[in-house]
Amino acid sequence: MSSISSLLQRLRGSGAASDPRLLPEAQLSGPMPWVIAIMIAMTVIAAASGLALRNAAETASADLEGGVTVQIVTAAPAERLHQAAAVVSVLAKAPEVATVRQVAQEELNTLVEPWLGTRPGDDVEALPIPALIDVRLKGPATADQVAHLRAMIVPVAASARVDAQAGWLAPVFAAIGTLQWLAGGLIALLALATIAAVLLASRNALGNHRETIEIVHMLGGTDKQIARVFQRSMAFDAAAGGLVGLLFGVVTIAALSRQFAGLGSGMVAGAVLHWQDWIVIAAIPVAGIALAVLTARITVLAALRRML
Repeated sequence: MSSISSLLQRLRGSGAASDPRLLPEAQLSGPMPWVIAIMIAMTVIAAASGLALRNAAETASADLEGGVTVQIVTAAPAERLHQAAAVVSVLAKAPEVATVRQVAQEELNTLVEPWLGTRPGDDVEALPIPALIDVRLKGPATADQVAHLRAMIVPVAASARVDAQAGWLAPVFAAIGTLQWLAGGLIALLALATIAAVLLASRNALGNHRETIEIVHMLGGTDKQIARVFQRSMAFDAAAGGLVGLLFGVVTIAALSRQFAGLGSGMVAGAVLHWQDWIVIAAIPVAGIALAVLTARITVLAALRRML
């Protein structure tokens, strides 16, 4: 009894008797919730960017998968039109071709006008602009398919160039893939930074309450009971920070989406978030809370084994 009375006196002397909680749980009173909010917000923005880039690449790839472009490259306008008509006639009979269309001269004039500075009265047809033929295959435009089409076209149009439309955007797809890897790497770094912040906060809390923890432990409290108190406090902080970070991230995503929508680009239009992507984004704060609680538990239990 005398030892218990002595411990209680030490407990009162430490000032903890005025607060029945082992670890004060005043949410948003310290830096931890705001640190987690920043981490969650940046993770949400990085994840949304990666998902939007993936959707844009998939949309563009699906649109161009069976597309082939034939260019008739010759300086003589009459010969250019003759070869283009011959190519259209040959491709229309090919069983692997779904549709074939020669791009109208008016469309070509509109495309090159910003680059050449032409005006409506100028003789654009005299310029060596290739005739373009848009071909859609029934299947993917593989290298073998393109080679087969080239073999069919060359006899009637020796100056023709046959290219798979997906090949034109190969560098763009490679750049998108690199950006996706960067987004994934940023998310991994943010997760590591969150773990480090929680670890330091847990160790600091243990140091501030070391005497109280020793007393509670000697009175019969187990390591798991003590760790549960730290977990609960960290869960509250992480939940508050996660909610604030999610709201800030969603607002930022909405603002960026409005800015990119104003560009009017076809490929950018495909960079949208589907409902599955929003589920992933909504799960980020939950994952952040779980990561913070797990880190706090492991840190506290490991420290208690060394401390007591």
